Order: sequence, then C-alpha cells, then structure tokens
Amino acid sequence: MKLLPFFFTFFWLLNVNSQEIAILKYNGGGDWYANPTALPNLIRFCNENIDTEIEPRPQTVEVGNSEIFQFPFLHMTGHGNVFFTQDEANNLRTYLLSGGFLHIDDNYGMEPYLRKEIIKVFPEKKLVEIAADHPIFKSRYEFPQGLPKIHEHDGKRPQALGIFHENRLLLLFTYESDLGDGWEDPEVHNDSEEVRLKALQMGANIIDYAFKN
Repeated sequence: MKLLPFFFTFFWLLNVNSQEIAILKYNGGGDWYANPTALPNLIRFCNENIDTEIEPRPQTVEVGNSEIFQFPFLHMTGHGNVFFTQDEANNLRTYLLSGGFLHIDDNYGMEPYLRKEIIKVFPEKKLVEIAADHPIFKSRYEFPQGLPKIHEHDGKRPQALGIFHENRLLLLFTYESDLGDGWEDPEVHNDSEEVRLKALQMGANIIDYAFKN
C-alpha cells in the first residue's frame, strides 16, 4: 500500500499534458449533476478563446475511483449535502498532491457540508481566502477585485477560498458567486451577456491556471 501514492504520481506524470475535465460525482444526496449545460459552455468558450483543446463533453468520475487520475481538472458543484468516506477523501488527497486540481463551485447550500468533508481530505490545512492579486484572477482575463458576483443569494460578498500545498493552489472553492449558473445556457437563468461573459472569463482563468500550475 505504501507504493500507491508513488504509482498514482507516476500515472499522473504520464497524463500531465492532457487537457481534460471531469465532473466529480459524490455521495450524500447533493445534486452533483446540477447545471448540465455549464461545463460544455465553458469548455467551448475556452477552446475558442484561450487555445485549449478540451473534449467538448466532460466525463463523470466518482470521487473514490482511480479514474480521477486521468484528469488534470475536476469540477464539483451542487446545492446540498456532501459526504466523503475516508477512503474517498484519501483518494482525493493523493490526486491533489500528485498534481491534480479541484474546482468546487457552490451552487447554493453546499458550503457547510463541504467544509466538514474537506477536513477529511486535508486535516492539517485550512481553507484560506485567495487574495485579489493572485495569478488566477489575471491569467487570461483581469479581475482586479477578485472573484466576480454572478448570482445573488444571501447578500454576501463572493469569496474564492483555497487549499495550498508548497505554494500551489490545488483546491479552489468559489462561494457566493455561482459561476456555474453564469456558464449555463442563456435561457436557463436569463443572465445578461455581460454577466455571462464575466462568469465565462473567470472560468477560463481557473482552467488556464490549473493547466499551467
């Protein structure tokens, strides 16, 4: 079992140049499948504007499955409960420490559940707010004020929170912003083109940063 992290690190290095995204499926009852048009729209935007070559239809992978190591970028969203077994948390930890990246976008309501599960993954680390001058806010598009506000829920300011390891951001949690709603087809939420563009540009920054770091 001690060889497992080494094996996955080696496996990750074989796939480090791939540009693929997967949706992270988790247990607990939360709707991990929310915003079905969001990622395909973001992928299309990235392929057309920041020179990526991402497969247009993202695959779905379960948090405890070794298949997550095939993808440099995982996206997770939902409204409700999130639950990781300790084996699932360990699998996700190894993935992230081996070079993977996880973006968690709170679609509204998952934050209190998620915080408890992140402790299982990184008991020794804390979610910290990411400063507005971090490269993720200017890798392709400039967001001098940090994370943009896309949808209003509880009147709170948008926050980009992260887990860092050796100065690398490996887990990003976007809270009170709802980027995914801004990525969806226009008729889903009736957002203006200006709002949708902000959401897509911020999403492109996240993908660009994850692929390069």
